[in-house]
Amino acid sequence: MLTLSIIKPGAVARNNIGKINAMIESAGFKIIAQKMIAITKTAAEKFYEIHKNMPFYGDLCSYMSSGKIVVQVLEGGSDAVLKYREIMGATDPLKAADGTIRKLYGVSIDDNAVHGSDSDENAANEIAFFFSGLELL
Repeated sequence: MLTLSIIKPGAVARNNIGKINAMIESAGFKIIAQKMIAITKTAAEKFYEIHKNMPFYGDLCSYMSSGKIVVQVLEGGSDAVLKYREIMGATDPLKAADGTIRKLYGVSIDDNAVHGSDSDENAANEIAFFFSGLELL
């Protein structure tokens, strides 16, 4: 199974891409597609549309469009989504378990280093949002 990972603008700006990728690969994932992009606020709003009624939606979309991001497709076995969520850690880096990506590279709930899909269905939709089929061969 596949899951989507996004290294967020703050972690990209702090030069943590390689360190995060090393953690991903050490956890048994294969990065089968990866690109650095900048998305518009409109694109971020579409991507995070599932959260449009949440109080953090506007700030999240502004943050995600504030700088470069790295979008990735991870291959990690039948439980890829759950496995990646475990190595990401809790949304709040202060509450994340030691050794997780967010504990090591996140600085706040908003700037928490990475995004990961929360279900197999959302993973498929999120991957299709950023990658064409040709990029996943």
